[in-house]
Amino acid sequence: MIRSIAVVLALSLSAASAASYAPVNERPPALAREFRGAWIACIYNLDWPSSAGLSAASQQAELRGILDKLAALKMNAVIFQVRPQCDAVYSSAIEPWSCWLTGKMGASPGYDPLAFCIQEAHARGIEVHAWFNPFRALPNNTQEVCRNHVCRRDPGITKRFGTMTWCDPSFAETRSSAIKVILDVVKRYDIDGVHLDDYFYPYPSGSLVFPDGKTPAQRRSYVDSFVSGLYSAVKGQKSWVRVGISPFGIWRPGVPAGIEAGLDSYEQLAGDSRKWLKNGWVDYLAPQLYWPIAPQKQSFTALLEWWRQQGSRPVWPGIATERIGGKEDHRSASEITNQIDASRKIGNNWNGHIHWSAKSLVSNRGGIATKLAGTYTQPAAVPPMPWVSSKAPTAPSVSANVHGDGTLVQWQPDNNTAKIAIQSNAGGTWHTVKIIPSSTHSTTIPRADAVAITALDRYGNASPPKVLGIK
Repeated sequence: MIRSIAVVLALSLSAASAASYAPVNERPPALAREFRGAWIACIYNLDWPSSAGLSAASQQAELRGILDKLAALKMNAVIFQVRPQCDAVYSSAIEPWSCWLTGKMGASPGYDPLAFCIQEAHARGIEVHAWFNPFRALPNNTQEVCRNHVCRRDPGITKRFGTMTWCDPSFAETRSSAIKVILDVVKRYDIDGVHLDDYFYPYPSGSLVFPDGKTPAQRRSYVDSFVSGLYSAVKGQKSWVRVGISPFGIWRPGVPAGIEAGLDSYEQLAGDSRKWLKNGWVDYLAPQLYWPIAPQKQSFTALLEWWRQQGSRPVWPGIATERIGGKEDHRSASEITNQIDASRKIGNNWNGHIHWSAKSLVSNRGGIATKLAGTYTQPAAVPPMPWVSSKAPTAPSVSANVHGDGTLVQWQPDNNTAKIAIQSNAGGTWHTVKIIPSSTHSTTIPRADAVAITALDRYGNASPPKVLGIK
């Protein structure tokens, strides 16, 4: 009896397949690949939440709104700030709740913002890179701190610097504590990346010198050991989690020739970011190239061309979208889309960029969101990491059928599949229509003559596409 049922089921599936699929001779083009990110800053409530003390429901609604807008723009990553100042925008047994959530350090917002962000972003096919400030303790010394903040728990490793307090990177405890905090998040949360910005040592403030008695070379060695140690630790825990750093956009004044800068990040911030790229201590570098294309002294294109010659890992520039219409250079939205277009042509490594910041996109500053519709014409898959893994996932079992006015696509992925990319052929033209979590198992797209379904794993590797004609 059991064997008879199995035979009937097999014949039924075979008949359904024959009824649903027609021969397809044309293969789809390769999936578009581009990292399209946006920073979401919590400190000073720059991007989210809009103010401290909002209810949990209001904070969640605001974050959903940001993610909805980014998804509509066909973006695929957020850089979500989770540790602005030795605090936590997530549930932590190590550090206190961030004051930027409730207005009071240590006070619970009533939910876990990072867990919520991951759930909502992943449902939209958007990666979440957790953004940590490794050594900043307080951006303003007038802030009240709770008893388990580092300024009270371990004041011996902190130093005041002007209006700020900093954890001294020369102390091994400072570096190991930061790695411990980051690994705690890597272990407990389903993040896609770990992200650090440019704040290793504080930016200069007048004639003040950071009071550690160390030389610039010594400071660089501390930061180098932290960066290399962090990369190894994250990869040892979850190898698919990308490690990215966003340094100051100019490595050193005069490099490349003709570039000027009022800051030497190599000497003053201890940021030998070129070494991190060359040595493979990052999976991507995102130098903050916040200048326009035209000025030769800080040219976006000249700097990006130089950066992309310094190593084999991706360089995804930070782009200052928030400066549209600003006093710095009164740039237009076209400057941003021109920078994205230029970044697609410069160098040989994978395309990508990150907008500073999400608020500018959500508010459509200067019409930028409208213009991006002509720049992000179809969804793009996040670039792969072949230096970590190049093993392609297995192509999924799929079916596609006419469903009302659309096409119902269904799949059964294997355990290594994270996302499904769906390309549609309607009227002879292939177009990527969706890149969505594999766990959804089905979706309806506009009526198609043929579809191609590709599995993507956590490393960004792609299976061969399954191509189906729709009768």
